Amino acid sequence: MITAQNTFRPIGRSFLNFLRDVGGSTIMLLGVFRRLKELPRTHRQTLLQMEAIGIGSMPLVFVTALFVGAVAAVQAAYQFQDYVPMVFLGTVVGKSVILELGPVLTALVVGGRVSASIAAELGTMKVTEQIDAMEILAIDPQRYLVMPRIVACVVMLPVLTIFADVLAIFGGMFVANVAIGVNTPTFVEGLRMFFYVDDVISGILKAATFGGIIGLMGCYNGFRTFGGARGVGRSTMHAVVTSCICILIADYFLASVLFRVIFYRGTT
Repeated sequence: MITAQNTFRPIGRSFLNFLRDVGGSTIMLLGVFRRLKELPRTHRQTLLQMEAIGIGSMPLVFVTALFVGAVAAVQAAYQFQDYVPMVFLGTVVGKSVILELGPVLTALVVGGRVSASIAAELGTMKVTEQIDAMEILAIDPQRYLVMPRIVACVVMLPVLTIFADVLAIFGGMFVANVAIGVNTPTFVEGLRMFFYVDDVISGILKAATFGGIIGLMGCYNGFRTFGGARGVGRSTMHAVVTSCICILIADYFLASVLFRVIFYRGTT
């Protein structure tokens, strides 16, 4: 017999798990902030993580960015026909890529790869008791394992986002020239028409925040892994899902703050 208690018990358990994850990830993030002064001691690990995250993700970002720009150009041209001059095609592609598509899609595709990799690596170390061995040897796991990965994500996501923005705009310009009939000078004129440095800065700030989310979710889920190989798979899946959800949620709040408060261009 199904009772109200049995119905609401899973909901209450899920809510408590949510509070536990929020509290645990916040404590881990605060611990990283406290250890930032020790970053020079882990510069080698940080550089290795930057190479793995940045260089390793470039092929994925390359393919994604090119086709994102191409799709943006095709869809914008379809909506512009008979209504808006094609000189604004470059404006729409540039604005959409720099403000939203570049930072968010780069964070999602890189986050799926990086957060899964971090969670799987740290989760394996957790279930094989390597992290416990580090603590016994008086090595701080958060300083040696967590901080380099989060710092590398924060530094490399803006770099990958700029790389993706350039490729996406180039892909949109190529499609506009070859398939739509908008020549390169017209596309560039529209691109320059409403180009603002504030838009680039806002995209970089968003990318840095997304990088912190990716690194934090990967490390947190890796550190709370239990249950052997099945637990590693569970933590990897949870890291990817939570990082993607947190990126989309953070995107809304960042957009509200950046474009309605900090970089607001209203007349009032």
